[in-house]
Amino acid sequence: MTFAFAKPERQQHELGAEFTGDGTHFAIFSENAEAMELCLFSPDGTEELARLEMPSREGSIFSGYVPGAKPGQLYGYRAHGRYEPEQGHRFNPNKLLLDPYAREIAGALQWDDALWGYDLSTGDDLTFDGRDSAPFMVKGVVQDPAFDWEGDNSIRRPWGETLVYEAHVRGLTMSHPDVPEELRGTYAGMVSPPIIDHLLKLGVSAIELLPCQFFLDDRMLLDKGLSNYWGYQTLGYFAPEPRYLGPIRGKAPAISQFKDMVKRFHQAGIEVIMDVVYNHTAEGSERGPTLCFRGLDNASYYALSSENPRYSFDQTGTGNTLSVAHPMVIRMVLDSLRYWVQAMHVDGFRFDLASTLGREAMGFDREGGFFDAIRQDPILSGVKLIAEPWDVGSGGYQVGGFPYPFREWNDKFRDTARGFWRGDPALVGDMANHLIGSPEQFNHSDRGATSSVNFLAAHDGFTLLDTVSYNDRHNEDNGEGGADGHDNNLSDDMGADGPTEDPGIVEARARRRRAMLATLLLSQGVPMILAGDELGNSQQGNNNVYCQDNETAWIDWAGKDDELLDFCRRMADFRRDHPVLAQDNFLSGEPGEDGRVEIAWHQPDGREMDAELWGQAELRVLGFFLGYSAQEAFVEGERPLFIVLNAGDEVTFTLPEHNGIAQWHRVLDTARGDAFAPEAVENGTAVVPAASVSVFVPE
Repeated sequence: MTFAFAKPERQQHELGAEFTGDGTHFAIFSENAEAMELCLFSPDGTEELARLEMPSREGSIFSGYVPGAKPGQLYGYRAHGRYEPEQGHRFNPNKLLLDPYAREIAGALQWDDALWGYDLSTGDDLTFDGRDSAPFMVKGVVQDPAFDWEGDNSIRRPWGETLVYEAHVRGLTMSHPDVPEELRGTYAGMVSPPIIDHLLKLGVSAIELLPCQFFLDDRMLLDKGLSNYWGYQTLGYFAPEPRYLGPIRGKAPAISQFKDMVKRFHQAGIEVIMDVVYNHTAEGSERGPTLCFRGLDNASYYALSSENPRYSFDQTGTGNTLSVAHPMVIRMVLDSLRYWVQAMHVDGFRFDLASTLGREAMGFDREGGFFDAIRQDPILSGVKLIAEPWDVGSGGYQVGGFPYPFREWNDKFRDTARGFWRGDPALVGDMANHLIGSPEQFNHSDRGATSSVNFLAAHDGFTLLDTVSYNDRHNEDNGEGGADGHDNNLSDDMGADGPTEDPGIVEARARRRRAMLATLLLSQGVPMILAGDELGNSQQGNNNVYCQDNETAWIDWAGKDDELLDFCRRMADFRRDHPVLAQDNFLSGEPGEDGRVEIAWHQPDGREMDAELWGQAELRVLGFFLGYSAQEAFVEGERPLFIVLNAGDEVTFTLPEHNGIAQWHRVLDTARGDAFAPEAVENGTAVVPAASVSVFVPE
């Protein structure tokens, strides 16, 4: 078939490749290119069938309509312009470029020196390479967006009812014995009955998926026999990652397979949150390959050094920073987010290194263009938005600094909880702050008490079991001499490095994990559980498994700890059954008009805490009364709780009298095998074992 541009039947405003029924409209942005060519390829991607110069340019958007270009058509671009790296321009028409808006991506990138815009053998990025990169390059695929959603809609569950579960598509399913082998590691495997059943029994309401947008394996990793397991090297912001495809409904397109996963999660009542990486791309520094953005318009898509535009301005530690301050780049980000919400029915996003997205000319700005655009967008302002509130640049640590409607990963909660239960001194006050939603960080600018996403462990760092099993990381298999990953894990091996058969250490580790999980699920804010922590999963001390697509990073279902899993399930049920633990508004600590107490902190002898006690470095125990919530009007039967966290030795605690309540009984003691067995309280005092959490309710 012969391809040629023709006059479109109607005006098109969308960027990317839009199938219109008889042909496809192609449009792509480049402010500094002098000309743009559309390249169409054979179904296997090996033969370039046509190279057509884009006929229209307006507002720095090149566009054209090609009759007969239908779904399944492979394509890419070649951009013509100046190759002047010291001016920030790196155009090289010998390099086939991926459409940033490609909805599906075909082929596997084959790392070859021809993918670089300069002569890689010289190491000099000022040189110019004339080799054609198309034989080694992935291609975009024209898509038909038709899909039967069967009436599917977003769930929009309130934050106060949300329990997030962070998981990896391959990691969660690859070793599960009840997931069909052909579905393991796929989108279909994620919604297979064994996984859905596990999530529902655990009380999970939202699954947070590590990156599922098209990403690359770094050449450096492949040379070491490793791969980019986590996926934080995005190249295609609109395309599902094809390595997670499976045999669902024959050979369905990637879009359909991803949509089917989302639909099935929704049918189970589970929201889907995507981990997205808009702070940098897979092209790396100025010495990286020319695959997409660098060749389309390096000076527009990337932040460059103000002193010498030859060099990238790296705020992410990955070699480049996406220039979200540029209007067309922020449009791409917003178009991508809206696409995943509207076309793919995703319920929300977790933004990797989100501080980068808020960087303006003078640094991080919570009133910056990206945040303003999100807040005024009628689609995006209503979905779940979670920030990883830091990057590696100056002033990048911004926990508590993001505007509504963002929630934030709260690493202060993680670090305080780990230190408190390890027995570190002077943490009682910090622990109290995080138990009530971290108001020191988040109670400002009219933000709510669900602003903090609390977690004990995440994909980056030790798992919960490894936190109580290793003092130091063991990352030797990553090929960096064991020096990569965090070196401050606030961990404690409790007497043995790694696995042990010592029954005392085994029990102590189990007790501490129960106490830590109880702390997480008894705290105000939004709890997040790392997939596998409920099973006792270990990564053998590797706290940076970004390159380990193997048993090190996959969840060990065969070795699951059934007692811990049962505890986690019952603990999640307890949180759900006591809405006083998940309030929308921060607790004021002030008595109500009727004199009732909202919250009160106590020392073991029953007296309320005072400034002197809060300042005791040796204090390891804390009790607090949690009264009726502001939501009590619509929480039928809700009762107050008294909670004691004891990271020290066994202590006898005098239970307080508040709001007319003088009699209590214990409903949780994490030190016991049957943690939820009810226990009467005699004479208003209770023994709280060492390294445990106890919860009491009124008689």
